Amino acid sequence: MEAIQTVYDFMDDAKVFYLATIDGDQPRVRPYGATVLFEGKIYVMAMAGTNAPKQLAENPKCEICAFKGKTLRLTCTLVADERKEVKEAMAAKMPALEKQLGLDGMLMYYAKDATATISTMTGECETYTF
Repeated sequence: MEAIQTVYDFMDDAKVFYLATIDGDQPRVRPYGATVLFEGKIYVMAMAGTNAPKQLAENPKCEICAFKGKTLRLTCTLVADERKEVKEAMAAKMPALEKQLGLDGMLMYYAKDATATISTMTGECETYTF
């Protein structure tokens, strides 16, 4: 749990992280900012109707990158979780999302089979798996 908390705190403190998916043979990267720790898992939220959920359905492997004085690279599989409780946890953390999208517009994914590396510009790094 300590590894998950460390990685989640980094992403949450960074405010913006970048999610890379695969679209056929082309990588696609976009900024995200919605993440929540729920039931001991790191969740990210994608908006329904965008390309990211379609790409994740075809290939759930992704990479997340964030910068906050150090760099976080998180390689994982994102697994869809359609439970209302997860969406409500995200809405409780970021109420504006529920107002804008409604719960049905929020698609939640948790990181599975993850390896995260937090590194400095001088090459020092810490690696976490969960």
